[in-house]
Amino acid sequence: MSKRQQMNRVFRRSALTVALGMCFTGPVLAQQAAGSVFGNAGAGATVVVDNPATGFHREVSASADGTFRIPGLQPGTYRVTTRDANGSAKVRDVVVNAGAGTSIDFAAPAGGTEAGSLDTVRVRGARAVNPIDVSSTESVTILTSEQIAKIPVPRDTTSVALLAPGTVRGDAAFGNLASFGGSSVAENQYYVNGFNITNSFRSLNFSQVPFEAIAEQQVKTGGYGAEFGRSLGGVVSQTTKRGTNDFHAGGNIFYTPSSLSAHPRDMYQRNGVLRSDNSQEETGGYNASAWASGALVKDRLFAYGLIQYNSKTEDLYNNEVVGGGTHEKAGWPTYLLKLDWNINDSNLLEFTSFTDKRTREIDSRLENGTVLGTNFIEQGGKNNILRYTGYFSDTFTLSALYGHGEFSRSQHLRTATGADVRYGGVLTQPATGCPIITDARPGYRQAATGKYGSTCNITGASIDRQDAGDTRDQFRVDADWQLGAHQLRFGLDIDNYESVAGTSYEGGRIWRYATVDPTPTAPNSGDEFDIVREQIVNQGSTVKVKQHAFYIQDSWNVTDNFIAQIGLRWDNFENLNGFGETYVKVKNQFGPRLGFSWDVNGDSTFKVYGNAGRYALPLTPSVAVRGASASLFTRQQFTFTGVDPVTGAPIGAVPRTNSTGQLQYVNGEFGVGKNPATIASNNLKPMYQDEFILGFQKAMNDHLNVGARGIYRNLKTAIDDNCDYAAILDAAGFVDGERNGQAAVLPGAGFPYCRMFNPGADAEFLTDFFNNGQLESTHVAGDVLSPKARRTYKALELFSDVTFQRFFMQASYTWSQSKGNTEGGVKSDIGQADTSVTQDFDYKELTVDTYGFLPNDRRHSLKVFGNYEFSDEWSMGANLLVQSGRPVNCLGVLRLANGSLHPYGASFMRCNNTPVPRGTAGRLPWTNTLDLNVAYRPSYVKGLQFKLDIFNLLNNQKVTSVNETGEDGSTGAPSEQYLTPTSFQAPRAVRFMVQYDF
Repeated sequence: MSKRQQMNRVFRRSALTVALGMCFTGPVLAQQAAGSVFGNAGAGATVVVDNPATGFHREVSASADGTFRIPGLQPGTYRVTTRDANGSAKVRDVVVNAGAGTSIDFAAPAGGTEAGSLDTVRVRGARAVNPIDVSSTESVTILTSEQIAKIPVPRDTTSVALLAPGTVRGDAAFGNLASFGGSSVAENQYYVNGFNITNSFRSLNFSQVPFEAIAEQQVKTGGYGAEFGRSLGGVVSQTTKRGTNDFHAGGNIFYTPSSLSAHPRDMYQRNGVLRSDNSQEETGGYNASAWASGALVKDRLFAYGLIQYNSKTEDLYNNEVVGGGTHEKAGWPTYLLKLDWNINDSNLLEFTSFTDKRTREIDSRLENGTVLGTNFIEQGGKNNILRYTGYFSDTFTLSALYGHGEFSRSQHLRTATGADVRYGGVLTQPATGCPIITDARPGYRQAATGKYGSTCNITGASIDRQDAGDTRDQFRVDADWQLGAHQLRFGLDIDNYESVAGTSYEGGRIWRYATVDPTPTAPNSGDEFDIVREQIVNQGSTVKVKQHAFYIQDSWNVTDNFIAQIGLRWDNFENLNGFGETYVKVKNQFGPRLGFSWDVNGDSTFKVYGNAGRYALPLTPSVAVRGASASLFTRQQFTFTGVDPVTGAPIGAVPRTNSTGQLQYVNGEFGVGKNPATIASNNLKPMYQDEFILGFQKAMNDHLNVGARGIYRNLKTAIDDNCDYAAILDAAGFVDGERNGQAAVLPGAGFPYCRMFNPGADAEFLTDFFNNGQLESTHVAGDVLSPKARRTYKALELFSDVTFQRFFMQASYTWSQSKGNTEGGVKSDIGQADTSVTQDFDYKELTVDTYGFLPNDRRHSLKVFGNYEFSDEWSMGANLLVQSGRPVNCLGVLRLANGSLHPYGASFMRCNNTPVPRGTAGRLPWTNTLDLNVAYRPSYVKGLQFKLDIFNLLNNQKVTSVNETGEDGSTGAPSEQYLTPTSFQAPRAVRFMVQYDF
């Protein structure tokens, strides 16, 4: 054997490691929907890859130095055979995972005993979670369906993603979402079989594949290559199960009885008054699945099909502080169909179709149990994915994907009498039904006249238009070309998204009762009188975002044991308003990616790696619905003679005669379109972040891998909105709203109150100051509008993997620090889900004392999970999470120089007229959760299995979020709701499963 061949053994593995089927993380095609096999077969050898289950066959020749690589392989078990010039053959059986490269070295070292000296290696036993792969610089966790089934973990994408180091659960206000590496929950991307399933309207949702149909889930927490974009957080990529020549079928039922679930803790106000009585709350449900797979045409056409029915019930009870309660019931079918056509050995075609449409029915009740009505919420839809893979030569592979996705966000209400309450999206026709009532009068006025309220309003909130929904059309082409020591990957990624959206208050308006006191120094002196303010907010439009990107990446074997990865990506974003007009357009946002992997010992037992990259995030379509399209926002004050005892609406309402009673169009929203050129700064840049990772992995022996990595993320630019139009007037030479004796016309179609900008950066705004159709360019210095957006994330991750024949375990500890003056796309402090248009930078006053520890800062996180098989029949799994609490703020009012309160109410980092900088009001407690399961597979019935999962075995219910508003926004008085818990750890729950698979 030549010296060159000996040095080329970059991908060596021990026989036991191959036998255990350790999954790898090498670069592959089509957003990690396929895998690869590579290694050393000897100079001039022929390498043949066969999949006995599907009849797939491919043959390539090793290069002059003996190395070979076969990309674009569907996940599965393959037999790899090599034949030298003399006809001698060696055979290996290996497992290929999506998003992974499986290495084989057929050339045995002198005196060696590794896999290369064996004729055949059978893959069996447990699978490792994070093995050493010297070809990769990514931070990734891959879990197969077999592993997930052995771990006590809820059956959803987020719960599995939270097993990975560097992930924490996001705020409960945004649902079941994860934060990756300090980023907000709105900065992640989700894929199925290479297709983007992220709901990009606000990036706070994604399509849900029927969980039983998932074959593997990858969780990328950093360092991903140039083929990935539009994410500052993490990437979750799933591949689905598929058919083979062998017929398989089965079914299972998962049942979570409410009677065995613990009740959530009660919630109390600071004064000890019970706020929420949860002693009777109940949550339960089940899902049942049936599946079948096999060959429609042997070795050529395969099918996998699954149908699933899901059912959930939930009862929530509250006391008089917050009203009655709700009863939710939901039952929804889902399905998945996967077809694979091996046209021939060089051309493959895949089709995936699945639906996850779900309708929730939530009955609202008064305290006496009377049902007010039902809230119907529809989410999800249908996705179709077509993917082609072509092997055009031994060194060139091409993949093309087209996908179409639909996602409904429809909502309507129905009263107890059967009347429908809807919003159709027409600004002049607000939602029907009973209005929302708010009584903000002092307590003594309410005591004298009674508290005003509605006995027929169902939600107390806004409702979405009935036809709300989103569609996505994605097309991408990815190529893989091996040129000697260079593995080139390049491609085009087109992703166009359209949203039909809009909201209106239930009943069309909010009536807010208040008291006017002409002599505030003498309260309750008899001269007070009540007024009521009507507020109407209607939005509705069809908006779009167009995105395309080019990328190229080179994995270069600089030496036999050192790989350099050089990637370049150019992203293009275009946002369109409800009239099809472009209001933001970013061209060729450059995102370089650099990385290296050093196989220190040359045998894949010790890897040192690092990477640096820039990642950009587009502006979500939701911004345009209100900010760049026609919208309506009006306020008007009235006196009144009485109150309707049912609806709570005023009787005998008469507009007040002074100026405060006149109709006001707030924020320039008066029902007509806005000039798209005025919505955003002309020099707007996308939100982007730089990331740096340095780490190592080392195999201590055949059963134990350990590793560590340091991570640093730095937000370079953010996008948000600013509403301080006075700063633009000042910069344009206006004094007291006038210039050259002419007053600015505000609001106007060309003079919006709020505009998109990069906080802290100089802005160039176009404005029609005099409503005459003439746009003027105004330069506003960045420090005039706000300080620079800042967010950094520092982390040290320690992790280990232990694998034996009947036992596997992964453990990780993460120390991290997330600090800055903005969380990112959303604002957990107040549960604000308006992605990219939070109140963080609306006015410069709001940015004071906002730099500190951010909501996703969990300083310490310990995760341990695994499974032990006592015998062929019995096994036990465990999942432990220990985590420190998040920081807490005190949000209060800002008193102006004239003694009045700033109109933004309790939105400032101050309480009791004293600064309380971000994150300095304390921290929530540490939490710990232990989940266990036991599985029984009776030997007398092959394929039958029973399993019991217990989540939160010790029923720890520590507080995970609180109300951070410390003062009343109208009066500045201390709030009794401050520090009231808004979420706890999920209480103990028990889940049963029975499954039969044949």
